[in-house]
Amino acid sequence: MLPAISKSVLSLDVGKRRIGIAGCDPLGITITQLEAIKRTTFNNEATQLRQLCDLRDVRGIIIGLPLSDLGKETKQSSYCYTYGINIAKELNLPLAWVNEHSSTWEAGQRFKLQNDRSGKLDSAAAALLLEQWLTEGPELEFLKN
Repeated sequence: MLPAISKSVLSLDVGKRRIGIAGCDPLGITITQLEAIKRTTFNNEATQLRQLCDLRDVRGIIIGLPLSDLGKETKQSSYCYTYGINIAKELNLPLAWVNEHSSTWEAGQRFKLQNDRSGKLDSAAAALLLEQWLTEGPELEFLKN
């Protein structure tokens, strides 16, 4: 029997003011909304994410891409794509991207957080991204240099 592959990952909803974060257990059963990180500098964000990854024994990163309603790239999705590459390299973790079109709206509806400005809405959106990744993929991949 092959050993189980750990699904202990973090999902990031990268916004302009905050980064929403959600994580799951190694079996991919329980999704936990974590405290959002207030945006500062990349190095500070990387330090905070590294500490969280070490604490949770994270094996990969999921980044949401806010594509248009037609599935096309947007200015923000391009930014999130680049951020994902940079943070995955910095943390030396594999990553995957998922389409997060309307995830913030859906999170607001599902968790009754429509007017939240505390970061809970951002992390709820990250939880939806993680839920989507656990059911649909794609596989995590290490970036090639």
